[in-house]
Amino acid sequence: MSGMIERLPGWPTLPDLFGWVEGGIPGAHTVPGLHGIRVEERLADGIYVLRAELPGIDPAEDVEITVTEGVLTLRAERGEETTEKHRTEFRYGTFARSVRLPAGAKGDDATAEYKDGVLTITVPVPEEKAGTRTIPVRHG
Repeated sequence: MSGMIERLPGWPTLPDLFGWVEGGIPGAHTVPGLHGIRVEERLADGIYVLRAELPGIDPAEDVEITVTEGVLTLRAERGEETTEKHRTEFRYGTFARSVRLPAGAKGDDATAEYKDGVLTITVPVPEEKAGTRTIPVRHG
């Protein structure tokens, strides 16, 4: 075997599935020019943490984070230009991602930090005590 993927004659060419993972399913973006943001999220010890890949972004000017009705929305915009001897290349675009916060999350107390191309947003989520309560029955 050569390690290359061989296509059988007569079979249609399949789209690059890894490309779908990287860029999303074709046609899934509802707004032209809007790209997704890769994120990872976790909830541990009463803190929700969302990490987003945003290389080449100036967080002070190009990032907007909002929390509305329990939904955290992250928007970023990038414009980059590289000039070499006989070539110029530029990349730009608007990126957005919305996630539902866990129940009880304190969106007003969220904080954000940007380091090495990764934006980390932390939101406190106080643990609700699930104690048992006895309800007295009145005689009527």
